[in-house]
Amino acid sequence: MKYDRVYISCGGTGGHFYPGLSIAVELAEKQKDVSLLLSGVNSEKQSLEAGKKGISALVLPRMPSPGKNPWRAILFLLGLAGGFFKVLNRFLHKRPDCIIIMGSFASAPAYLAAVLLKIPVFLHDGNARIGKANRFMSRKARFLATAFPAVNAGSCRCKVFCTGMPVRRELESRRTISKDEAIAELNRQFGTSFRSDLFTILIFGGSQGAATFNRTLPQAAAEAGNDLQILHLTGRGKLEETRSFYEKCTAPSLVIESSPLMELFLGSADAVFCRSGGSSVAELALFGKSAVLIPYPYAAEKHQNDNAEFYKNAGAADMVEDKDFTVRKAAELIRQLKNDPELNRQRSDAALKAAFPGAAAELLRKIAEY
Repeated sequence: MKYDRVYISCGGTGGHFYPGLSIAVELAEKQKDVSLLLSGVNSEKQSLEAGKKGISALVLPRMPSPGKNPWRAILFLLGLAGGFFKVLNRFLHKRPDCIIIMGSFASAPAYLAAVLLKIPVFLHDGNARIGKANRFMSRKARFLATAFPAVNAGSCRCKVFCTGMPVRRELESRRTISKDEAIAELNRQFGTSFRSDLFTILIFGGSQGAATFNRTLPQAAAEAGNDLQILHLTGRGKLEETRSFYEKCTAPSLVIESSPLMELFLGSADAVFCRSGGSSVAELALFGKSAVLIPYPYAAEKHQNDNAEFYKNAGAADMVEDKDFTVRKAAELIRQLKNDPELNRQRSDAALKAAFPGAAAELLRKIAEY
């Protein structure tokens, strides 16, 4: 790539940070000078995580997304100003050849500093619906890349390409793990006795709507019979409450808050019940997973519905609105998937065709053309 010094702005949630970090690792392997620009409540923790991979990071002042609340607007403007001058000072002392922005209004300070200094700007959006921040920043961008084919590409002021979602190297490198291998390793790691011949469902997403996953699905699993096994990641602070809902479920289960070993959980699953954030859908596709997607109903501009529609239309999933995801509906879906191996096989094949392996490298290849 012709750009030797690159900054990546990936403030905000993990949905912005991890794809940005994946691109940074790819650049570092190409001997490029790369740094992250971070903003948000998790920026200090994210900075430490990046440091473990040898990637430096500049932590910027926190700034909430602008909204109708006057107080939030004031905090946004204060964060914007503080972040802008901090980034501008860094750029003046260590000017980048380009900047890659992973979306979110948390990247506004980096965008404004880059525009002022006429530094090339490239954008990435991790959803099928391009967000408001990226639509605004597209005015001065060379191009915008998306994780999935964009449903609103016409709203951008720059060229739009679909390059896929950059996924963590640990996951991408193990996307072909077999169920037998994943179950065996899972048993070693957690002391469980799961069987690779039993239908296995993976549940996660409790951090965004705990009742949907942590209450409804355990009760549904109890109704669906004991000829299955369950992997359930509850989200932080939801473990004990969720375990109480498994009291009537006789199927083998592993219920924990979270795990960094998602490749084992995805590799072990025959079907997955989860939200439809961009990273989740991209990872499901990489691992070829049949899924039931329940979009987060309060996601900005209902972008999770667009992600779910992409995966559903690919032939890899069912999509159920959160309000319609009852115990009865969940149990019906579990039984359907459990009793129809051919359906799961077809969905798995469809998922793999919808995947974008090597997305970080593809994005950088595209940037090199501009």
